[in-house]
Amino acid sequence: MKSFQSKTGLFFLILFLGPSGAFGQQQPDFASERLPSLMASIRITPPLAIFGEQVPLDNPDVRERLEKELLLILWNRPQVILWIKRSGRYFPHMEKILKENNMPEDLKYLAIIESALMPHARSSQGAVGFWQFMEETGLRYDLRINPRIDERRDIFASTRAAVNYFKKLYKIFGSWALSAAAYNMGEKGLQAEILVQKINSYFQLYLPLETQRFIFQIISAKLILTQPEKYGFELNDSDLYPPLQFDRIQLEIRQKTSLEHIARAANTYFKVVKDLNPQIRGYYLYQGTHHILIPAGASKGFHERLQEMLKDSQTSDQAHIYIVKTGDSLSKIAGEFNVPLPALLIWNHLDLNKPIHPGNRLIIYPEQKAPKTKG
Repeated sequence: MKSFQSKTGLFFLILFLGPSGAFGQQQPDFASERLPSLMASIRITPPLAIFGEQVPLDNPDVRERLEKELLLILWNRPQVILWIKRSGRYFPHMEKILKENNMPEDLKYLAIIESALMPHARSSQGAVGFWQFMEETGLRYDLRINPRIDERRDIFASTRAAVNYFKKLYKIFGSWALSAAAYNMGEKGLQAEILVQKINSYFQLYLPLETQRFIFQIISAKLILTQPEKYGFELNDSDLYPPLQFDRIQLEIRQKTSLEHIARAANTYFKVVKDLNPQIRGYYLYQGTHHILIPAGASKGFHERLQEMLKDSQTSDQAHIYIVKTGDSLSKIAGEFNVPLPALLIWNHLDLNKPIHPGNRLIIYPEQKAPKTKG
């Protein structure tokens, strides 16, 4: 038994440090971080509340379920660090919307469990964005979702949609914990379980396993993010990703407009515009009214710069219209015009796996040097 314990201890040490630790590569000095023991981490003293509702820690089953989720989350320390750092970027905006609507601030922790605060998060079931809306639900709560725009990725639009959804759920269930459970499993399914089991307490209902864990994961996120030092996460304010800083502008688009032009008019880069506006799919804005974010301070003179740029592009960057002939292929056409094949696909919204046909018209822009942009 003693020998087995020794080998087991060595195995978990290697698992924790990684195999490179045996070869002299530098490893994190966990001892110097003075990490609290796992047992100390799960000793939670009541009272404890989530969404303003008390968690019945005197119930052994409730305490066990909470301890399990807390331990599992604490094991993935790099992920928790990213949660904390991203919270600096997104929580101020979530908190403002929640406060304006008299909603429990704790709902922001639900977004951590749903998406880890990543706008492009997508589940295997097709849920997308900060609040992991399915397309049908997102459309029901006035989110634009189409091949060009997906507002499930917009921190402001999706949070407002989540607020409206939670308002409806709370009217049905009269409990925020039950409302969060319904958010996870669907209100019809939860109503059925309440009816069959004749219990209307989340902590006493037998629910799908994912939903049984869900509220406890939210509680664990709240415990850690409100007391990070207690759990060994010693981050300074400067360690957090700063809150989004931006100017919000309205654009009346009359013809397809490249995000590259918008970025240059905002004295920034294409990537910055895409990162500030993850709801924009692809490389263009299309006809209609758009409200987008650009870097803070860039709105002054933006519209004038954009109009001038678009005017110049019509004279200096006239696209060549190529009519597909028999025997043509996309790679052949790209080679003839000396342009990258991916660029040809982007300009014409083409799928490489779908054929082109004689008579199709393709837009091809002349090769040009990348413009200088202010850093």
